[in-house]
Amino acid sequence: MVVEVKPATPARWRDLDRVFGRRGEDRSWCWCQLFLHPSTGRATGSEPGPDNRAALKEQVTRATVAPGLIAYIDGEPVGWTRVGPRSRFPLVTGNRALAKLLPHDPGAWWVTCFAVESRRRRSGVGTALLQAAVEYARLQGASSLEGHPVDVTALRAAKVGGSAVFTGTAAMFTTAGFTEVGRTHPSRPLMRREL
Repeated sequence: MVVEVKPATPARWRDLDRVFGRRGEDRSWCWCQLFLHPSTGRATGSEPGPDNRAALKEQVTRATVAPGLIAYIDGEPVGWTRVGPRSRFPLVTGNRALAKLLPHDPGAWWVTCFAVESRRRRSGVGTALLQAAVEYARLQGASSLEGHPVDVTALRAAKVGGSAVFTGTAAMFTTAGFTEVGRTHPSRPLMRREL
């Protein structure tokens, strides 16, 4: 199985929409807005939720540098990751636990999340996206790439669902050449790769 990864450009919006599958029917679902806006979240009660789908579409459409990458297998979109300058993610830079571990690096980029079609999980799509994110960040002039994945070996649950590891797994990051900087929690390492 060959995973091909391409930038999420306006011409590929329909592919990105397809990656989210049934979740894509819910405009208030995260749509990778969580780390951009502190108030992003699902609606409660009778309040309408934010239109996060439209927000991501606008970000993809207006970006001079694609805000993420799409993975394909046999021409079918199967995964997505958001990647960009760390400074553009307020919920990363404003996180006090992370702030204690993050080195001062104005050129640092961050991988916020992964969405992989359920049938393709545990098949290397996430790792392929992460490895492509390394090259993508390097091409954009980043000095390093970081992420805050989950160390599933440190979790108490016997089985871990995809929604619990949307930031990636420590094993993926290690495979892609990242090293651990420290931990904000026993199961949450900060991983970094110098570029």
